[in-house]
Amino acid sequence: MLKLLERNIASIEERLVLIAPRKSAIGWFFQDVHVDPVRRRRLLHTMQRLRGRIYLHDGAIGPEDLSPDGRHRTPEDDKSWHLLMLDARGCVSACVWYLEHTATAAFEQLRAHHTPLAGHQQWGGRLWRAVESELAVARAHQLRYAEVGGWAVSAESRCTSEGLLLALAAYSLGRIGNGTLGMTTATVRHASATILRRLGGAPLEADGETIPSYFDPRYKCDMEMLRFDSRQPSGRYAPLIDRLKDKLARVSVLATNGVAFGGASSWHDERIPRRQFAAA
Repeated sequence: MLKLLERNIASIEERLVLIAPRKSAIGWFFQDVHVDPVRRRRLLHTMQRLRGRIYLHDGAIGPEDLSPDGRHRTPEDDKSWHLLMLDARGCVSACVWYLEHTATAAFEQLRAHHTPLAGHQQWGGRLWRAVESELAVARAHQLRYAEVGGWAVSAESRCTSEGLLLALAAYSLGRIGNGTLGMTTATVRHASATILRRLGGAPLEADGETIPSYFDPRYKCDMEMLRFDSRQPSGRYAPLIDRLKDKLARVSVLATNGVAFGGASSWHDERIPRRQFAAA
């Protein structure tokens, strides 16, 4: 598997596309930024339809959760980075979103605040303390904090390395600059939680106890809330993540006209100069 991942990472620029948040500052790390709102919107809608088909087939959502044209839309979509894998036809075959929060974020502002576990009589308070502790560590060490979700892989690509590549790419995105602490609500379905644990994900803890898995009635499946530290992935995958981070600098990034380039962006990295911006 590691050899296969190495080969796929070698040509990742041909298949991976990043969609920037609608309003976000993009610093100097990314070298191939395209201000192309039309293609950005088209790929975003294609991704939402893929996610809708997969979640509907899995029984995680019902037809009433989709837009009239079959898209699964979430409040995070406009605020997140989206990592998209494209197939040979240029269609989205796998996706994940990466939502970065401000340094002053509190638990109540996170997506995790809306999970069933947050309202649990026994575990809600402990979850709050666990996440607030993570946020405090991120602030103390000048790290970013992010939530990752929306992981979906087409049926045709499910037996390939694409899902794992996206998870590695999310780690790589977090390694830009000082690094990132974050978490994800991972489904037990399709062994998503197991895969993320192998990469270095671990359960949240509070008061010396591990935050347990839980059943989410909205998505009709068991979920695990996992934390990650982009600076400390599994040793087995660390070299691949570093290699993929270098590749990310040359991956196409699609942005809107409302995006401001340069300035005090969290993505700033002086080691890699920005080369070009291609306008639509």
